[in-house]
Amino acid sequence: MEDPGQYLAAMRQTAPLVHNITNYVAMNVMANVLLASGASPAMVHAREEAAEFAGLAQALSINIGTVSPPWAEAMAAAAKVASAQGTPWVLDPVAVGATDYRRALGARLVELRPTAIRGNASEILALAGEAGAAGAGKGADSTESVETAEGAARALARMSGAVVAVTGAVDFVTDGERAARVANGHAMMPRVTALGCSLTGLVAAFLAGQPRFEAVVAALAYFGLAGESAGASASGPGSFQVAFLDALYAIDAEALSAGARIESA
Repeated sequence: MEDPGQYLAAMRQTAPLVHNITNYVAMNVMANVLLASGASPAMVHAREEAAEFAGLAQALSINIGTVSPPWAEAMAAAAKVASAQGTPWVLDPVAVGATDYRRALGARLVELRPTAIRGNASEILALAGEAGAAGAGKGADSTESVETAEGAARALARMSGAVVAVTGAVDFVTDGERAARVANGHAMMPRVTALGCSLTGLVAAFLAGQPRFEAVVAALAYFGLAGESAGASASGPGSFQVAFLDALYAIDAEALSAGARIESA
């Protein structure tokens, strides 16, 4: 990808309204990440209004982290509207292999044709139905390497029609045909809760009106580059959070194009 910064610039120009149905832990963090990046976040999860609101948004993100039956119905209703309208939406299958309930919900949401799926290696393995992966993961954390899930990611992308992003030390992104690795990031990022969840909302923002594969790759590079910038000055996870938001705000298109570490896979 020659110029990932163009996708950041276009996202900020659009300032998309991103409808997020996410977990309780992530709401505040995700809202701040999206605002600092230049998007407009909304947290709307009531089943009585989720479908209607999805019709107003430019993008949708769905995260099953603290799911309950009413939330699951809201997720499905919003996803149906987004798919029908051609609005991009992103699925974050948090701990999808942990319980039968999550596995069933994950499969149901994949059938509603997400534009992109973002998860850790254990989640992508489980969502793809890899043998032995059902119990993989430690809660929301991965017990597998990104490399282990690359084949499953390609298969899931071909089966679902989604761009699949496996995030970790080096991210892997594929649409089933093309693939890329994104090496931006910092070791302190997993020490701050809800950053991965927030990345899903950011991917949704980048997808609004932009080519899917390139937008997902650019979003991951931007997020990782902000982590690198924050890690250079932070003394621990607390100061990292503050520095990370500042870095998201400060990085411009030129800086992203210069600092992105993306290679074809």
